[in-house]
Formats: sequence, structure tokens, C-alpha cells
Amino acid sequence: MQIEKIHHVAYRCTDAQKTVDFYKKVLNMDLLGAIAEDKVPSTKEPDPYMHIFLDAGCGNILAFFELPNSPPMGRDPNTPPWTQHIAFQVKDMGELKEVKQRAEAEGLDVVGITDHTIFQSIYFHDPSGHRLEVATWTATADQLDRMKKVAHDMVNEWARTKKPPRHTAWLHEKEFADAK
Repeated sequence: MQIEKIHHVAYRCTDAQKTVDFYKKVLNMDLLGAIAEDKVPSTKEPDPYMHIFLDAGCGNILAFFELPNSPPMGRDPNTPPWTQHIAFQVKDMGELKEVKQRAEAEGLDVVGITDHTIFQSIYFHDPSGHRLEVATWTATADQLDRMKKVAHDMVNEWARTKKPPRHTAWLHEKEFADAK
């Protein structure tokens, strides 16, 4: 068995209409479909919902549930806010700058353009408070190969020590040196 791709990723939203409008206006995502039911199909629990599906490009689907009878949305208080996010890829720096301008024109607080050495990105939040990242690759084939060669060693070292292995420190060394 081989996974072909992610069918969809689903999150909760506070307002389905505002979510559809936001993702179309800021990220040009079309609404592909919607499902609304009074009962959850998998569990048969009575819980009305609106489930929307957005086109995230190349067959990728981003979905949201609006759940009017559930308690207000929250987030895991033990996870730093910068950790949980949805990252989207755009073709090049021109498109990244275009998204940044569109987000700022909507009054969003945009962080970046942040240079991650192998990609550049911006960050902002959607109407439900989800942190979004829009990124474009800037890596060379050598950089990606260099990362891939040490990935298993890094995970194994982390599993043993719970300390950051230094195999890919080159990604941010200049950034941290500049900050001193």
C-alpha cells in the first residue's frame, strides 16, 4: 500500500461564510463543495454542522467544520502558538509578495518575509485564529540533498537526547550570527 496524497485536512472554523470569503479573497481558493448534516455520519451523534471544502491547488483540499452547538473554539494551551499552522506553497517570490500585499490590504498583521534559507515565508491568521504560512522554495538541489542525508540521524539523535542535533544548523547560523 502506498499513500497517494492527502485527501483533505479539516479544521474547525467560527463562521463558514467568513472562512469561504477570506480564503477566496486572500489566497484565491475556490469553494469546491459543502456538506451539512444534523448527525455525524461516522458516529451518528446528533450534532449539526457545515463542512466546507476549499481548493488548495494541485488536488489538495482544505476543509473546515462550523459547529454551532459546540463550546467556543480553543487551542491546546500547552502548545506554543507558532507551532500549529497551515502552510501553503506558492510558485515564487513574486507570488509570495503578492499574497503579502493582499493580506496586508485586508488589514492582517503579516510577519515576514522570513528567510528560512531553503524557503521564504510569511505568516498571518485567518478569521478563526488559525496561523497560516505562505512559503516559496529557494533551496538548491544540493541543500535539499544535504538535509535528506542527515534526516534519520537527526531524528535518532533527538530520540536519544531530546537536544537539537546540529546537522542542519547551517540553515539558521547566519540569522543567529546577525542577531548578535
